[in-house]
Amino acid sequence: MCDYSLHNVRSRPAKVGDKVITHDFGTGTRGFAASEDANLAVCVLPGTELSFAGEVKCLPVGLLAWREKVIKHKTAIFRLINKERVAAHHDALEFPDGQILLLTFLCEGQQATVLQLPVQPRNAVEADAQKRAGVAASPSRVSSSKQPLA
Repeated sequence: MCDYSLHNVRSRPAKVGDKVITHDFGTGTRGFAASEDANLAVCVLPGTELSFAGEVKCLPVGLLAWREKVIKHKTAIFRLINKERVAAHHDALEFPDGQILLLTFLCEGQQATVLQLPVQPRNAVEADAQKRAGVAASPSRVSSSKQPLA
């Protein structure tokens, strides 16, 4: 998916093997851009697995934040959060330790590779089961210490 603030940006769906880069599109959000064209947003489906070229860095937040935060993982799964809130960022990454981070808080210029796309349902029953299973991160999985940066 591409966050609501990227709807007026040229975009295309992600494919396995895509090289993407975190980019500030000048719309109030960051997202993934095609490595060959920084003005082309690459829309990622919930459940897509990504591998970053290095440790993931995010913008400092909070009262005493003066330097980038480093997440000690290089892989993440793309999730949608805050779906009940219309005017909120939804695109997020879930890391192996369960931490969820809004994509818009990633530092610009980080490279990642799309490793795997989510399995697409073959029929209505599978689609319903996938929806019930919560392809998007559920609020119950986000602890107070791992609250997404919103």
